[in-house]
This record gives sequence, C-alpha cells and structure tokens, in this order.
Amino acid sequence: MKAIIALAAAFSVSAAAADAETRYVRAGRVIDVEKARVLTDQLITIENDRIVSLAPYAEAAEPANVIDWSSKTVLPGLIDMHTHLVGDIQAAGLADPLLSSGAKDVLIGAANARKTLDAGFTTVRDVGAWRAFTDVALRDAINAGYVEGPRMAVAGGYFTIPNGGGAITGLAEDVVIPADFTRGVVLGPDDARRKARDFLQHDVDFLKTIATGAVLTVGTEPGLPELSEAELRAIVEEARKYGKKVTAHAHGAQGAKNAIRAGVASIEHGSLLDDEALSMMKKRGVYLVADIYNGDYINEVGARDGWPEETMQKNRDTTDAQREVFRKAVKMGVAIAYGTDSGVYPHGDNAKQLPYMVKYGMTPMQAVQSATINAARLLGWEKDVGSIAPGRYADMIAVEGDPLSDISILVRSKTVMKGGEVVN
Repeated sequence: MKAIIALAAAFSVSAAAADAETRYVRAGRVIDVEKARVLTDQLITIENDRIVSLAPYAEAAEPANVIDWSSKTVLPGLIDMHTHLVGDIQAAGLADPLLSSGAKDVLIGAANARKTLDAGFTTVRDVGAWRAFTDVALRDAINAGYVEGPRMAVAGGYFTIPNGGGAITGLAEDVVIPADFTRGVVLGPDDARRKARDFLQHDVDFLKTIATGAVLTVGTEPGLPELSEAELRAIVEEARKYGKKVTAHAHGAQGAKNAIRAGVASIEHGSLLDDEALSMMKKRGVYLVADIYNGDYINEVGARDGWPEETMQKNRDTTDAQREVFRKAVKMGVAIAYGTDSGVYPHGDNAKQLPYMVKYGMTPMQAVQSATINAARLLGWEKDVGSIAPGRYADMIAVEGDPLSDISILVRSKTVMKGGEVVN
C-alpha cells in the first residue's frame, strides 16, 4: 500500500510539473536590490506566476519562448506604500466623498488600480478609504481576477478621534455623516481595542491610525497629537494578536513619538519630526514613509482649483519641512519605504516621487530599494515581492536606459509584468 501511495504521489508531482507553464525572460541588465548590484545578460525562468531561477544567459541554451528584454534594464515591480485607490482623487469640495456611492467608489478604484499597475507598481499598500472596507472589496476583486490591478494590502479605513485627521470635517453641525464613514472613530482605549478587533475580523491586512492632525482635513493641525498613546497601544496590541502591523499618520513630532512608543511599524508623512523622533525610529526599526512629491502638486493644483486656504497654508508650512526631515532621515540611516499619497494626485503618476528622493539625499539605488525590497520588508511580503529572485512572484518592469544613472527614466513608459504575464 505504501508503495502505491508513493507512486501516486510521484505521479501527482510529475503531472503538476508537466502542467506548469514555463516562460523565460532575457534581461540585458537586472537590478539586484537585495545585494545592491547590477547583473548583466541574465535569463529569468518563470514557472506559472513565480521565478524559479536567475542565471547568466547562455546562447546555446536559448529557449524557444523567450521574452526579449536584452536591450532593457529589468527591476522588480515597484511598490507604493501609501495609496488611496478607492474613490476619486482629492478636490476642493469638503463634502465630495459624500457625493458618491460605495459601489461607484469601488468601480473608480478599479480604474485607478489599472492605472497604477500600468505605471509599474505591481504592489501597493492602500492606507484607507472613506467608506469602511471598500478597499477590501477592491483587493478581493483583483485577487479573484475580476479586475486588473496591483497586489493590495488594505487597511479598511482609519482610526481617528472625533473630527480628527481621518474624519470628514467642515460640514454644517446638523449634517449626519453615514456610519460607514465613522466606523474607526475612537473614544478611549477600550473603544479603540474593540474597533480594532472589528476591522481585523473584516480581513484587513494592517491597521491605519491617525496620530496627528492632517494637512488636507480642515480644522485639524498637523503638528498636534490626536489619538493618545494609550489608544494607539490598544490598537497595536490587538493587531499583534492577529499577526498584523499598524501604521500611523503623523506629521508632528509628539504624535509620532506616541505612535512609536505604542509599537507602530511605520510613520506616514513625518513632516515635522524632530531629531528625537528620528532617533527613536532608527533604534526601533520604524520605517518612514514620506510623500515628498505631493506638496508641489497640492501647491499648483490647489491654487488653480480653489482648495481651502487653510489647506494651502498647511501645505506651505509642511512641504519644505518634510523634505528636510527626509534628508536628515536618510543621513541618519532611518529605514525608508516608498509612499506617495496617490489619490491626492492622479493615479499612475506614482513614480514622479523617485527623482525627489534622489534630490533630497538618496542614491538612485537607495531610491529603487525604497520602492522594492524595503517596502516589501515593511509589508512582511519579502518572500513574495520586492526582488527578482527564485520563489518570488514574477512581478517585474523593464525600461530603456539605466535608472541608476538617471532615476527619472522610471517616470517614463515601461513594460510591466505581473505574475509572469505582461500587462501593458
């Protein structure tokens, strides 16, 4: 009997191997982000949706069904760690999020997802939608193959204080905001713990907290703490029970320190961080995800379209400050992952921040690593995405030229592969 079982198992493995679809990519140059080096003339072997080998190309062993990228530089698919795919992009109207349905928001999100994928971003961390769990629906639709888009890690919504940085503010007092917009509003540590559990039971990938006021939320101050350290800790502790991480929107130093002490994995924005906050981040391995392109977009489009003056002033107060914090963080060796706040600016422009990161202190290799292996490590997905190596998904981009000499090449058109399939 044992022999029969062993034979059956061997036949099953053999049949699976026979059924596996194998394809090959010849790459002129491959950026090895894990070892910070460039490999030349490589053959990448893909079986189904994953890479099985990376080796020097040998002319004698040339396979029949090879994708010829021999004139291109090949990188891992890029990762944006701060996106908002669901719903329309930021506009001047304070009540704009209330003027759409949840179904429409998800359908708009599907279009945004496709633009993001075409831009070379094969994975995103989506850090919250106005309506709770609409991002979960989009993630699941992509995973099921109903729509095309990047791999998504989703938060489900925001944890915020009443009228805080993660709330819709500036409306008349008697306007009632629907419950799915306020599902993460927190009233003390016990409530924070209960609501964190609710989100986690809805199959989110991580939790998003609002530790300070926000530039784009009227009536809040970016430099002022909002969620308390005790509330933040309750959320982090509950997330850890489920094996999940927590990130914190935090412009101001004190709010960031509250979040760091509470145990978050990353600080979003970080516009007004001081040396102590950065030192705490370095010591504890907390990542900085800073959207240093965004300020220029807001300054231009906000002025053109009449965004609230309060928003414009807060943007002026934080843009240059954030870039100096970023420069200091790079110099100090703080872990940095790439995040752009797409959804404030048009989706598909995600790569425009890469030249800013080089301008404000990174080498081109460091900038590429921030948007690949560093981001994957923050996600906890480094065994699946973020590098071109055996076992990883065959998520890759190919570009003409050398982005390590001119990082702006990555802003231009590129060929994109997700899971072994060329998607544009």
